[in-house]
Amino acid sequence: MKFTYESKIPLTKSFLLEHYSEEQYMSYYLKHPIDKKLFTSPLRRDNKPTCSFYRNKRNELIFHDFGSGQHLNFIGVVEEMYHITYHQALLQIAKDFNLTKSNVVNTRHINYIPKFESKGPANIRVKIKDFTESELKWWKSFGISYKTLKKFHVYSCENVFLNDNLFTTNSKLTFGYYGGKVNNIELWRIYYSQRKEYRFLTNWPSKKIQGFDQLPKYGDILIITKSMKDVMSMYELGITACAPYSETEFIAYSVLSQLKERFRHIIVMFDNDRAGLLNMAKLRHLHSDLDYFCIPKEYAKDFTDTYKKYGKVKMIEFIKQVKDYFEYKWLEQELVS
Repeated sequence: MKFTYESKIPLTKSFLLEHYSEEQYMSYYLKHPIDKKLFTSPLRRDNKPTCSFYRNKRNELIFHDFGSGQHLNFIGVVEEMYHITYHQALLQIAKDFNLTKSNVVNTRHINYIPKFESKGPANIRVKIKDFTESELKWWKSFGISYKTLKKFHVYSCENVFLNDNLFTTNSKLTFGYYGGKVNNIELWRIYYSQRKEYRFLTNWPSKKIQGFDQLPKYGDILIITKSMKDVMSMYELGITACAPYSETEFIAYSVLSQLKERFRHIIVMFDNDRAGLLNMAKLRHLHSDLDYFCIPKEYAKDFTDTYKKYGKVKMIEFIKQVKDYFEYKWLEQELVS
């Protein structure tokens, strides 16, 4: 950046909020009024309104992109918009609002914007329908039966409504993962299986764990994988598994500590693509006491793709080999200790 911050006052979020409100900063960069209406994202190519605002538990104004899953405060919006660091975003905002000099004078005219009030998750409603034969056949290709879909509260979606607006209708192979209610608002994770990107629409809290409610009270081995689809496919083969909100949003320390008490061994198994391997590498530094594994690339990218490619019999053989490897490893560790 070619400009400098000359004031002796530390450049912080608090400093910025002394001069303008979150609403003023957010509206300036997103070029959209701060209201409850859905709008298209200015941060990516987006031809369908998938964004809104809400206030989180810390009472911060948050921009929520349902398509990408992003939750950003006004500084995060600037980071994402300019592809810069947090400190660079503070500088960018100070420059744009003439706050870089020692004697700060608010020379930029920004209209007053009332404080936005909207707490809790966005309202997603679903009109469900019976599974079609083609939908059940699609799930069966990953080894997942109708009985398991029912157990994990997975439904076929006819219509999806976001903040009372019709979002999608009769979308091919679209499924809803139901996560209960918060303050009488239903929690849904909508899976658009045929999309190449932005395949999820959700109002689940970021700490909610997929498949957590179906876990046994105690067990031997727990797999932490990356998707509900993997969780259900593993369940069909007798493997206990759950999945975090996403590969980048891992299970909270408090919950992980609880799971360590309930299961003798925990194995993290994300995809063998760049994102999955990178996130597992990060987790190794934070949770070195866990075990880590991914499907070899010569098989497929993840568990369900491997199942689809090789079938149930081959998957059972593969699981036995992996289990034998880890049991030998754990035995060695016990003997050494």
